[in-house]
Amino acid sequence: MSTLAAADLGAVLQLVPVQRAGIALLLSAVGLPVIGVIIVGLDIMPVRFAMMHVALLGIAVGLLTGLDPMLCALAACALSAAGVAPMARAPGGLSGAMGLLMSLAIAAALLVLAVSGVNAAGAFALLWGSILSVGTADLVVLGVLAVVVPSLFWWKRRDVALLLYDRELAECSGVPVRLLTTALLVLVAVAVAGAIKLTGALLVDALTLLPALAARRLGRSLWSITLWAVGIGIAVNLTGFLLALWLDWPPGPVLVLTAGAVVLAAHLVPERRNSSWRAPASVPPASLPSSH
Repeated sequence: MSTLAAADLGAVLQLVPVQRAGIALLLSAVGLPVIGVIIVGLDIMPVRFAMMHVALLGIAVGLLTGLDPMLCALAACALSAAGVAPMARAPGGLSGAMGLLMSLAIAAALLVLAVSGVNAAGAFALLWGSILSVGTADLVVLGVLAVVVPSLFWWKRRDVALLLYDRELAECSGVPVRLLTTALLVLVAVAVAGAIKLTGALLVDALTLLPALAARRLGRSLWSITLWAVGIGIAVNLTGFLLALWLDWPPGPVLVLTAGAVVLAAHLVPERRNSSWRAPASVPPASLPSSH
């Protein structure tokens, strides 16, 4: 264990891999916490676990075929999310679908790796992350997510607010619930796959879910919660990354612990009555929390 001096830390920050990692974390802090808001709002926690397994299957297919493993992981996650989206219409249907998807994906991934004779070390290494190996393709994916996710959220903010508040109310209000749910699930799946290299599949919550959990405690409306989530994501990513470099510790665990500390600190703040955008279907539309 070693602690870098300020001069040494400055020299480390001049390295191209470190700079790419920092840019990747900044880009991820713009789009991924918004994905966390969606995960919390739709109560689809099992999705991120399922997508980790599906991403591993995509990576295995990429290693077998010689295609880019991360692009294969992104495609596999997007297709699987679109495929299970119709099951979200039934209560509890999505959780069951994700459980089935997790089992099938990990079994298929192990079978592909075993039958093909491909070295599985590269695939399973992504379970722990490799932030300093971020390349141009990874930055492009994160950059696209940083633009598309907030843009879609802002463009469809009323529809998203209604959907997260109550599905039946959204349908009665003319929201294209099925199409919007599918789009959101695909975004969640692609975001999880795109973030795997930064923290690893096992620690991806640091970039998505944890900022949203802290923001939900602090925000008054869906839009303010989203802004809080992005702000917390940027602060956590920069602080955690610099702290990991300074202490010469693995960035993934440090990011998770930093984000977790922020969540715990946020829960010391008294909860606002109107901080939740989700409510029972019996609540009249007039009481719908503002999306602004």
